[in-house]
Amino acid sequence: MAEQDLTNFYANGTIVTDSLYDAATGTGSGHIKYDPDGNFGDLTTAPVDGTVQLKRGEIADYIRLRLADGIVDVELDTDHYDLAIDQAVLKYRQRASNSQEESYAFLKLKPETQEYILPNTVMDVRAAYRRGIGSVTGTTASQFEPFASGYLNTYMLVAGRVGGLLSYELFVDYQKQSMKMFGGYLNFHYNKTMRKLTIIRKMPTQGANPQESEMEDVLLHIYNYKPESMLLNDYQAFPWIQEYAYSFAKRILGEAREKFATIAGPSGGTSLNGASLKAEANEEMGSLEQQLKDYVDGSYPLTWVIG
Repeated sequence: MAEQDLTNFYANGTIVTDSLYDAATGTGSGHIKYDPDGNFGDLTTAPVDGTVQLKRGEIADYIRLRLADGIVDVELDTDHYDLAIDQAVLKYRQRASNSQEESYAFLKLKPETQEYILPNTVMDVRAAYRRGIGSVTGTTASQFEPFASGYLNTYMLVAGRVGGLLSYELFVDYQKQSMKMFGGYLNFHYNKTMRKLTIIRKMPTQGANPQESEMEDVLLHIYNYKPESMLLNDYQAFPWIQEYAYSFAKRILGEAREKFATIAGPSGGTSLNGASLKAEANEEMGSLEQQLKDYVDGSYPLTWVIG
């Protein structure tokens, strides 16, 4: 595999790609490299109170103090707190629509390459748009700027005449139909499990090993998970994640304390509360999952489903 580039974006805003393209054979699959260090979403340039690490520390302190650490001995380690937070975020992503967003990303097409591996945060690809139409080489063929043309058509060439806006609307419809017929919209298949985007056609590029500036940029309309930094700074999602992590940690502690019902002592021993902790944790987690069904976290309710 090609050496991974640790830069997320090019200067023009497109996603950095790590390609398997072989210039000698002219074939290969491509990989989009995004978040190479596994810290997707960390606000490294944000204020200290907005970082993921600090927010996760706040949740860990909340769990520890809610379990009366410092008054009694709480047998949880740092790994247990991290596990509880990870499971809370995982459950939230699974159940809450507020954990997802609709966005756009640019993809550089590698020469003679059809397959690209997208980041794990990309859930689905809705559409792929090319810059131009009517050409399979280059990035500037048959481009049309609708706003500039609309201004010229409506306010300068036919100012005060009937039909100015109609002509513009008809031309826009003509452009959309041309894109459908001549490759403005790319046909593709996206495997949600493997995160593999397969473009149906190969885009020829001048030369076997072109420069980055000569590669075509494609606009992807995608649905992706919100980064953890956004979830932990969301005033509606953060309390839910914090409470679920607390309940999950409580269940871990209950599992440990239930291993021995009592501890031997001079006065007959001490009974442990493992069973009660597990029962309370299960009840709390069930209540929190019901809250997601009631959209208390700011998620959008379901719309009409036909069929």
